[in-house]
Amino acid sequence: MGDIKRRSRLNAREARAGIAFLLPSLLGFCLFFAVPFVLVIGYTFTRGIGSTQFVGFQNYLDIFDSYAFRLAAWNTFRFLFVSVSLICVTSFFIALGLRKTKLRLLRPALIIPLVVPVAAVSVVFQIAFADGGVLSGLLGVFGLPAQNIIRSDGAFWVLIIFYLWKNIGYTVILFLAGLNGIPQAYYEEAQICGAGAWQQTRYITIPCVAPMSFFVFIIAIIRSFSTFREAYALAGDYPHESIYMLQHFMNNNFRNLNYQRLSVAALLIFIAIFALVFVLYRFKNRLEAHNK
Repeated sequence: MGDIKRRSRLNAREARAGIAFLLPSLLGFCLFFAVPFVLVIGYTFTRGIGSTQFVGFQNYLDIFDSYAFRLAAWNTFRFLFVSVSLICVTSFFIALGLRKTKLRLLRPALIIPLVVPVAAVSVVFQIAFADGGVLSGLLGVFGLPAQNIIRSDGAFWVLIIFYLWKNIGYTVILFLAGLNGIPQAYYEEAQICGAGAWQQTRYITIPCVAPMSFFVFIIAIIRSFSTFREAYALAGDYPHESIYMLQHFMNNNFRNLNYQRLSVAALLIFIAIFALVFVLYRFKNRLEAHNK
């Protein structure tokens, strides 16, 4: 009986110590995340700076009626679809090639873009694609009219290249971690059974790396929403329409002190990301249950 009481007192003491250590983190989370999130939700239903006038869903109706918001949303999700598809597929095949060929010298080359500042890389892209840049000079050599790619529809693909170059090393590292976790015995047994390289990739590599692929896919989606740095560094506050993103829309409304539109846009982005990740997790769980 005495041992039970001592154990219960010890558990209670450990629980109090755990709460004491956790309390600063909880306070920080509430102060910097939970409370501002509730305030943002409240702003979406009010009018004016610091006003408490309740306007219902009028701010939501106004933002959906805004051409700037619709353009930013379309560009953001178009960029999301293209960039995530390209970076996941390309990274997988690069990681597969690095694992098979053991070209270790290429691995540092994939790490370098992660540590190079975005501002420095944007200068290089501006020299290459802006008005009077390298590409314009090459077009002039061949008798073609010079173009400012960053101020044309081609800016979208310049941003895609920028994003891939900056982030592909990270996703390759994640895929390499998944590939290195596959036991070599699987491939040896497959070779004994006469399976070729494509059959090994299809029936061993892809199924075994599927959990890591899902994680990489989610990370790529989240990172694609942070492309405002690249787009802003390339073209500033008001870029060409093809790369006008939701982050541009929110940043410009913040400068104009239009907190209601900013809050609505931020909340809609949160709902979109949450819904997308939730659907993907449900799909993953159903796929795993089906495979079992």
